[in-house]
Amino acid sequence: MKKLVVLSGSGISAESGLKTFRDMGGLWEQYDVTEVASPEAWERDPELVLRFYNERRRQLLNSEPNAGHKALEELESHFDVQIVTQNVDDLHERAGSTRVLHLHGEIRKARSTGDASLVYNIEGAELNLGDRCEKGYQLRPHVVWFGEAVPAISEAARLVEQADIFAVVGTSLAVYPAAGLVYYADSSIPFFLVDPGTQEPPRSENIHFIREKASTGVPKMKDILVNQYAKS
Repeated sequence: MKKLVVLSGSGISAESGLKTFRDMGGLWEQYDVTEVASPEAWERDPELVLRFYNERRRQLLNSEPNAGHKALEELESHFDVQIVTQNVDDLHERAGSTRVLHLHGEIRKARSTGDASLVYNIEGAELNLGDRCEKGYQLRPHVVWFGEAVPAISEAARLVEQADIFAVVGTSLAVYPAAGLVYYADSSIPFFLVDPGTQEPPRSENIHFIREKASTGVPKMKDILVNQYAKS
């Protein structure tokens, strides 16, 4: 099977009803994103940070994978599919995708503030002050905050280098370091861009634009891939 590597962004999750920080409104309108998603915010007001992520987690638990997520899962019947996602939700996994690398962490997991190797699944939506790891340290959301390194970026770059086909779904390629992954793909392989607002990336050989939302664009991409590349 050919190796298909897909970089996914917030656009595919938005169609499942997941709001970005700036769309959440209500209580959060008075805050800058760095006030609830940075190491400094955690040091200043960990309870506020936990409340923010609890709300996001509740929102996720009330959401379902959409047709874009499901089409990517269906491609596993025809390709060796590896998803590299900027999203912290688990909608790819819930759609059935079996190989998903989360660049920015996973919102339904927590990790120890004293031993980063200790990572736990969160049952339900709540992670609160006083929830501790086995060593007694407070647990924090298992996500990459503003100002923190992206540990998985090297593995993501290695996967993109191995791709026979590369696709970008639901992202405008404006957020680094993830946007820089396009430079690791061989310029001669088929390159699909599925996003209504995507600008032309820094390469143009053998590129396929599908200027639609993920829920309609990814099924179209799936049909092209299966018909033109699955057996070639």
